[in-house]
Amino acid sequence: MQSPLDGSALPTVEATDPETVPALARKAREAQRAWAELGARDRASAIAPVKERLLARAEEIADLLRRECGKPFEEAALSEVLPNADLVDYWTTSIEELLEGTTVELDALAYPGKVGRIHKAPRGLVGLITPWNYPVAIPLRTLVPALLAGNAVLFKPSEITPRAGALVASLFEGLLPEGLLALVQGGADVGGAVIEAVDLVVFTGSVETGRRVAVRCAERLVPCSLELGGKDAAIVLADAPIERTARGLVWGAFTNAGQNCASIERAYVERPVADKLVARICELTKELRPGADTAVLTTARQASIVRRHLAEAEANGAEVLAGGAPEEGSLAFPPTVVKVSDEDTPLMREETFGPILPIVVVDGVEDAIARVNASRFGLTTSLWTKRFGRAHELARGLRTGVVTINNHGFTAALPAAPWSGTGESGYGVTNSVHALAELTRPQFVLEDRSGATRELWWYPYTPVLRTIALAMARARGGAGFFGRITAVFQLIGALPKRLLGG
Repeated sequence: MQSPLDGSALPTVEATDPETVPALARKAREAQRAWAELGARDRASAIAPVKERLLARAEEIADLLRRECGKPFEEAALSEVLPNADLVDYWTTSIEELLEGTTVELDALAYPGKVGRIHKAPRGLVGLITPWNYPVAIPLRTLVPALLAGNAVLFKPSEITPRAGALVASLFEGLLPEGLLALVQGGADVGGAVIEAVDLVVFTGSVETGRRVAVRCAERLVPCSLELGGKDAAIVLADAPIERTARGLVWGAFTNAGQNCASIERAYVERPVADKLVARICELTKELRPGADTAVLTTARQASIVRRHLAEAEANGAEVLAGGAPEEGSLAFPPTVVKVSDEDTPLMREETFGPILPIVVVDGVEDAIARVNASRFGLTTSLWTKRFGRAHELARGLRTGVVTINNHGFTAALPAAPWSGTGESGYGVTNSVHALAELTRPQFVLEDRSGATRELWWYPYTPVLRTIALAMARARGGAGFFGRITAVFQLIGALPKRLLGG
């Protein structure tokens, strides 16, 4: 494989034989049983050194991502190294509390001597399939909490970025029981083998592939968590702070060459501020330095999609204000600003995943929200305004999993903040305590201390039991005041008979 940065050869990586995946899964399950028996504190102590290892290899990681993905060095370090140090900290210091069981309150009269408790049990074996755009950050967001929750993991990174995947797995070497975390490399055939072997699938990738994953998981009756595409929008109100908004939209659209599911792929700007904001956006875009500030597109396939979306938008009347398509075959697609009047094009409907910022001028924020919500995607939306109270009101009307005010697209780096979407952006959660709803299953344990020889509802079914059942229905609200009083006296008379065998 060649580097998207300069075409130089990258070290080859051997693909995993799909037929070996079942054996890896069996070994992982064996290791998981002992791992799950450890306390959460012991698991956290085992995984805590990942933070130091990650930080110590920051330069190596950033350089690998530059060569394998085409990211600027600084962007790689800031987006895929430093936030994950916080991630390890968050999970290792809070996992005990987050996994604590809860007591279920039981009615002492109806269920005497009984105590109920809900535990968060590990799923068992998690299949983690991750993409190429953030090949260090995205896997760690599931690997760390999945392992801390007591699971084993089969981890398949993208075949586009297998070296980054191998580096992620190496951060855990010597810290875990042998076989607990198994790295498998390869394409769709290997991913399919992983899905057949696990108890939960966590997948990040395209909508098309996500649908196939969901169907197969449904056929196997195993759960899956899917983070799929995005067509994220920025809504700019007339009172937005111009300089911050312009800089925020430029970064939100062009970081990682727009290869981010949370990239700004649509900007709706209220008319009174449009001319001034668009002019400043274009100025800032033209100041970006190729290779230093901006990434290249990682794959030729993605470059083809971006080029097609721009061409079709231009054919429908879109005006290119900055940038434009590069020469055929180039992965260095310039940051491009486009003014759009006709939204019925792939550039405004489909996920572009490239460095294009389409801008639409609207006459009111309500119109902008309606256009945002009309998308089949619903991952993140940003609102840009000086009126925070108004922004919070508007946020409640947005059909997206994340809303940011005067910022965009970075909250996936916050380990305590849930990251999820709606519609074709998928379902499931990464980050925060809510992610444990995917990575664990509730197990209810009931302890009976009553000491009685039998329960009220056990055999035999008798006329006395019928009297008790109907009286309880009336006493608990199935009759008026005097009917309830009568029912209580019936219970007083019938319960002793039942306890004596009636």
